[in-house]
This record gives sequence, structure tokens and C-alpha cells, in this order.
Amino acid sequence: MSRIGKKPIAVPKGVTFNVQGDVVTVKGPKGTVSNHLPGGVKLALEDGNIVVTRDDESKRAIHGLVRALVNNAVEGVTKGWTRNLEIVGIGYRAELKGKGTVVFTLGYSHPIEYPLPTGIEAAVDAKQTALTITGIDRQKVGQVAAEMRALRPPDPYKNKGVRYAGEKLKKKVGKTGAK
Repeated sequence: MSRIGKKPIAVPKGVTFNVQGDVVTVKGPKGTVSNHLPGGVKLALEDGNIVVTRDDESKRAIHGLVRALVNNAVEGVTKGWTRNLEIVGIGYRAELKGKGTVVFTLGYSHPIEYPLPTGIEAAVDAKQTALTITGIDRQKVGQVAAEMRALRPPDPYKNKGVRYAGEKLKKKVGKTGAK
């Protein structure tokens, strides 16, 4: 049996979950998250915990996946998910334009406007070099952070660009000078 799939998911107060057909919906104080439920896996509420069970051994890998997705949804609607980005480089910065757009200045000839999808919020610090992305859907928060990082990935020679907070970069040595 899957080790992750065996663990029950604790349901905090104020969180409800509903399974209709192959869609599981988790509602909580921060919002609602829906996920597709693959066939062969069932969810049940036992003693205030969500328990994931599978029909047969062929659904072993999906068992742990479904448990992780439902757990991420429960955590998202209670605490939310956060991803922090750092912007490193002279003149590199980000600023919020209105409520739903982040404008990046990353050394290109033009500023880059990134529209935020629904359910995602961004905050920029006072120095405009740190960005915090928050939301209730873990996959969407990670996807937005990855797309923002891809606008100017960290350069291995100068360590400039957009990176995840705490990301360790290995700096490469450039060409040696003429002899």
C-alpha cells in the first residue's frame, strides 16, 4: 500500500469536502478548490479525517497522488500557499499595476506586463526586488512563480535574474583573459 496514500487527512474546523462523480471540491475559509478524481480511488470521511482508498493494486500510484492533491486543497483553503521570488540585478525590479498586473523591468528594451490569473495575488516589497505570490491552489501558485522566473532566469555567470527565494545558484567561471 502507498505510504502517503495510507495517511488520513485531518479536516480542520470550517472545512468541508464534497465528491460529485469524479470531482472533489474542498471549501474553507479562504475559498474553494476543485480537483479531478481519477477512477479506482474513493474518498470517505472517518472520525473527522478524510481517508483515501483504492479498488485494486493497479491504482497504487494514483492512490498517493490523490491523497496529496486533496491534502494540498485542504491546506490551501485553510492556510493558503505562498511562493517568494527575488529579483537580482542592477535596474531589475517589479511593481504592481492595479490589482491584477505585475510589471517587470528586467533589462530588456521594454517593461514586461504579467497579468495575474484569478485566485492569485502578488505583493512587492518596498525595494521592488522581492515578490510574494499567494493563493489557495498550490499548482497555480507554483505555475505563476515558474512563469515569472522564466521571464529572466538566473544567469550562471553573473547571477542576475529572477529566482526563487533561497535558491542556490552555482556561479560559473567566465572565459579567461588573453595571455
